[in-house]
Amino acid sequence: ERVEGKPHRVARGVHLGLAVDLQKPEGGRFLVVPVIKSADLLSFAAFRDRYETLVAKARTNKLTVEDLRGATMTLTNPGGLGTVASVPRLMPGQGTIVATGAIGYPAQFSGMSEKAVRQLGVSKVMTMSSTYDHRVIQGAESGEFLRRIDDLLNGADGFYEAIFVSLGLPVPADVVAAGGALVALPEGVGEGEPTQAAELVRGVAAGVALVAAYRSHGHLAARLDPLGSAPPGDPSLDPMNLGLTDELMRAVPAAVLRVRVPGETLAEVLPNLRETYCSTIAYEIEHISSHEQRNWLRERIESGRYRQPLSPERARQLLGRLTKVDAMERYLRRAFLGQKTFSIEGLDAMVVMLEEAISLLAEEGTRQVVMGMAHRGRLSVIAHVVNRPYESILVEFEQGKARVATGDVSGDVKYHAEAEGTYVTPNGKQVSVTLLANPSHLEAVDGVVEGWTRAQQTRRKGPQVHLDQTTTVPLLIHGDASFPGQGVVAEVLNLQKLAGYSTGGTLHIIANNQLGFTTDPDEGRSTRYASDLAKGFDLPIIHVNADDIAASMTAIRLAVAFRRKFGRDVVVDLIGYRRFGHNETDEPAYTQPVIYRTIREHPPVRDLFAAELIEAGLLTADEVKAMVSAAEEKVAGAHTRVKERSAQVVEAARPVMDVSPEPDIKTAVSADVLESLNRQLLSVPDGFAVNPKLLRQMERRRQPLAGRDIDWAQAEALAFASLVTGGVPARLTGQDTERGTFSQRHMVIHDVNDGRRWIPIEHLVGATATFELANSPLSEYGALAFEYGYSAQAPEALVCWEAQYGDFINGAEIVVDQFIVSGLAKWGQASRLTLMLPHGYEGSGPEHSSARLERFLQLAAEGNIRVAYPSTAAQYFHVLRREALHSRPRPLVLMTPKSLLRLKASASQLEDLVSGGFRRVIDDPQASQRRDDVHRLLLCTGKVYYDLSLSPLRAPAGDVAIARLELLEPFRIDDVLGLLGAYPNLRQVTWVQEEPMNMGAWTHVHLHLEGRLPEGLSLKYVGRPERASPSEGYAGAHEAVQERLVAQALGGVDKA
Repeated sequence: ERVEGKPHRVARGVHLGLAVDLQKPEGGRFLVVPVIKSADLLSFAAFRDRYETLVAKARTNKLTVEDLRGATMTLTNPGGLGTVASVPRLMPGQGTIVATGAIGYPAQFSGMSEKAVRQLGVSKVMTMSSTYDHRVIQGAESGEFLRRIDDLLNGADGFYEAIFVSLGLPVPADVVAAGGALVALPEGVGEGEPTQAAELVRGVAAGVALVAAYRSHGHLAARLDPLGSAPPGDPSLDPMNLGLTDELMRAVPAAVLRVRVPGETLAEVLPNLRETYCSTIAYEIEHISSHEQRNWLRERIESGRYRQPLSPERARQLLGRLTKVDAMERYLRRAFLGQKTFSIEGLDAMVVMLEEAISLLAEEGTRQVVMGMAHRGRLSVIAHVVNRPYESILVEFEQGKARVATGDVSGDVKYHAEAEGTYVTPNGKQVSVTLLANPSHLEAVDGVVEGWTRAQQTRRKGPQVHLDQTTTVPLLIHGDASFPGQGVVAEVLNLQKLAGYSTGGTLHIIANNQLGFTTDPDEGRSTRYASDLAKGFDLPIIHVNADDIAASMTAIRLAVAFRRKFGRDVVVDLIGYRRFGHNETDEPAYTQPVIYRTIREHPPVRDLFAAELIEAGLLTADEVKAMVSAAEEKVAGAHTRVKERSAQVVEAARPVMDVSPEPDIKTAVSADVLESLNRQLLSVPDGFAVNPKLLRQMERRRQPLAGRDIDWAQAEALAFASLVTGGVPARLTGQDTERGTFSQRHMVIHDVNDGRRWIPIEHLVGATATFELANSPLSEYGALAFEYGYSAQAPEALVCWEAQYGDFINGAEIVVDQFIVSGLAKWGQASRLTLMLPHGYEGSGPEHSSARLERFLQLAAEGNIRVAYPSTAAQYFHVLRREALHSRPRPLVLMTPKSLLRLKASASQLEDLVSGGFRRVIDDPQASQRRDDVHRLLLCTGKVYYDLSLSPLRAPAGDVAIARLELLEPFRIDDVLGLLGAYPNLRQVTWVQEEPMNMGAWTHVHLHLEGRLPEGLSLKYVGRPERASPSEGYAGAHEAVQERLVAQALGGVDKA
């Protein structure tokens, strides 16, 4: 029943509906549900009689309307049709539907003879499920209900005895009462001493447990450390601990174990299980919640589908690749003594694994691979996987000092820089490979790779987004210390199945040195493996010994196949070592003396693999030596050519930053276009039920734009709509962005009856570009890195990220510092990523007032970013369009409104959108007719303008003008000087801000204006004094401080 529109539980007894399936004369089927009233009060005999009566009436079509009314609980029996389980839908008034499935043997025994099944002691099973209305019944209650049924079926509380008494029947003699339960035992079981059949049953149970143990814990006995440390093992892997003798294992048939390894009995299966799960490759898959994925992985792993031996030709190819890797690393170390290269040695197998992955992906139609990795092994990957010529790497060693001498101070160190190339597979297919630039902040590039990939996968032409996740694949290489240690890894893993962020599965490789700089694993993580974090995201994990090349190939083949099948991430934990210190100048034996004694004596994997091929007769020792000589000569020859060229010309690392004044951008849109867009933005399909409160807002906005206020949210929607209909794609994501933190946006409308979604901006007539919209997870670091990557790959698109509150940007400061403000200078990475950061002092406390405007202004230089604090809806409209249409892509940092969203004074008129454009400086509209009377000019930015202009103290201050700096960076000194020149009798210029003196724009403005003001003028300050915390913690204190600074500004009391 509903009380005040909400469902409530009723207390009128159990009225049990019986779902009866009937057949129509013409052959169709239909369902009737007669009701046994007050079933909980009937004896079993009475219940049986009523049941038979209703079923008979149903079969003869004699049910009355009253027979069909009032069911509060329904029993359905899909098992009668052979169905094991079903989940029916509740109808109005129903609290629960209990479904009983078919009664039969478990699937693994269904093909065996009845005699064999009885010998094994296997019983038939039935699945019973409860579908319940979660609004009135809790999950725990449903669980207790089913448990009570199970207890009664097992004889609790004399259940069966009561039934026999009710029916007047004796207990059948061939049924044994055991603890109140009625259990029909297989013939011969339970009589006297344990029989051969009973022993076999025990053996089967132990065998099943042993197989499960190998699948779950076999990795603990695997030989994964190339340095030879003994695996810990696990007692569950020992058959003796399960009471399994050799004789018993020979008696247990493999068929009942459901394994795919070869063998007819458990005794034959066990060695193959050990080899599969406990060799130099091991798996963790049993934590995965998907039954389909677990079964698929078990079948592929145990069948050995990807564990095929290397062909002679392929083995020789792999040795050749390993030789080139080894030769380059050795050469760099000799030729550039003391320079950092962050050698890959100890994880050389990673290069051939990456090549194998790219080759396999190419066969699936992949044309682009986007990679991210830190410094370890980066130069080898650039040379051998990205396929850049050795010269492109060697020139970075040779020309560094020469570039400084010519004044080139841009760029980045060689082991951070981006690299692009074309990898040619053994089958001749070409794949474009991009290794994205990466700062020293480990794992920072992860989200960037995902965003870059998503942009590459997305076709943005036309009104609808088209996503092809086979053409471009992301591949991330992690460190063993950083994967569990850096929180951004978890943030990025969480993106994998989110609709707005998914890239169809990422291949993750952990480059596991078994050491983090100088920190041992037991000091750096609380888990056994570096990869354990991935378990929480349902990812399969493949551990492999980096000294086993064949096993490394197996690992990457399985990983690629899993991604292809399920479109999900997969992790390969490549366990190796680090031959030298953190870098080549570091001495690792200070902190790890024992392990480095072992490493010094351990041969490189190239030598081990070469010896293996020589022993197999695939190569001779002389051929191996010739291979080494050829590889070394190729590197040396490249170095000679670089030195000859470097003596003649110094190549610039990056183009010079463009610091010239930015051109004006036409951003106005015609009234007809805006009126049409507005109508479309507020339309919904026929029959779509909009929330009544929202509907009233939409009706107000649906009125013609001319002659009325246009608020910020409407101006924003019109800006985005005008862009996509003009061919400029846009993407807007962030925390609660679809609705807006302040319930202002409502770009996604939800039907109040069925929850359907409607996004009007995705259905605009004539749209020639896409608009992507998504709520982000509650993440800043990972989510903003994603958007940066997207925007850098698609600089033609306006990509916007919105924080719930501006101060939330603090959680993504690494992305701001290392990518957004410096990416262009370091790597030539252009982006027009727009940060929307709600900012303004309104009494919400220190955490929800400041977007840390001062930090962005401090980071601004060389025209690297734009920073704006618009004060009207029209300015917001124009600045968004300006950013999208600008010929010079740069990130834009916007201080966006909170209280101004609904402040009438900050709304705009249609004319403001139709004419003009973004105004960098806005003069005082009240001072245009009295410029000679103005003696004091207040300069400010953003919301504080309205605190000043709407104050009761404003009118008496007749000699005051208030101007707004809307664009704070690039700072246009000519705009400000022109403004000052418009007031001939000016005696005082004061900067007014809400923020403390050590925050906000004061320092930035003062730096640019001091010394440039006309003679006799200096810049004064009004605002909060220097503070450690951005604002007051209490609304009352905020109001008092705000009133005081307004009074100081308008009354002429200020600080120097």
